[in-house]
Amino acid sequence: MLAALRSVITYLSVALYVLLLGPPFLLIAILFGQKALLYRVGHGGVRVGLFLSGIKVELEGGQHVERDRAAVYAVNHASNVEPPIIFDALHELFPRLRILYKAELRKLPVLVRAFDLAGFIPLERGNPEQSLPAIDRAAEALRQGNSFLIFPEGTRSRTGELLPFKKGGFIMAMKAQAPVVPIGISGARNALRKGSLIIYPVTVRVRIGEPVETAGMTLDDREELVSRVRSRVVDLLGA
Repeated sequence: MLAALRSVITYLSVALYVLLLGPPFLLIAILFGQKALLYRVGHGGVRVGLFLSGIKVELEGGQHVERDRAAVYAVNHASNVEPPIIFDALHELFPRLRILYKAELRKLPVLVRAFDLAGFIPLERGNPEQSLPAIDRAAEALRQGNSFLIFPEGTRSRTGELLPFKKGGFIMAMKAQAPVVPIGISGARNALRKGSLIIYPVTVRVRIGEPVETAGMTLDDREELVSRVRSRVVDLLGA
């Protein structure tokens, strides 16, 4: 009962935060080209949500965050609380952290404007005609020094077991010759399960692994790269 009440308070507070601060700060960011402002406002909303829901985060391997070069951060996905948690964990990279996200999220009216301004790139799952140009745009953004956050499973795992990785984000990394940093996040499924709206106050562990280099790799090596990164994510989850 307490978790349900905290969940309602969290949802309402974050919704009010977005509705009250989103439009004016989005307008300011557009008018004055202050993209970093959007990251600060978004980060504030994430912090509010985590605090009110009672979710605590333990971060390991912060030394592996690539602060001086662009990289692709590949994270497992079993809960909707994982994207904001990882966004918070990688806040040092703002405003040069972008997200490769599923195109269905473009239905969210205020957030989609912020996504576009921040340079986030939507990906149509199962639509190669749309996904290939999107991957090329993302690779160019990587070459320009922008890192990317990806969830290579493509959807949330209902059981918590790691699903097969889709190749789009890895092709992007190889095209830009950017490293892929594996991240294992555990405990988030206990906070919010797929199909549920109740957020439970738990401790979530985020473990960042050593980067997997792609220098010298070609598209013929994509299966090897996917296998290596997935294996490292498995190790991070099991450690």
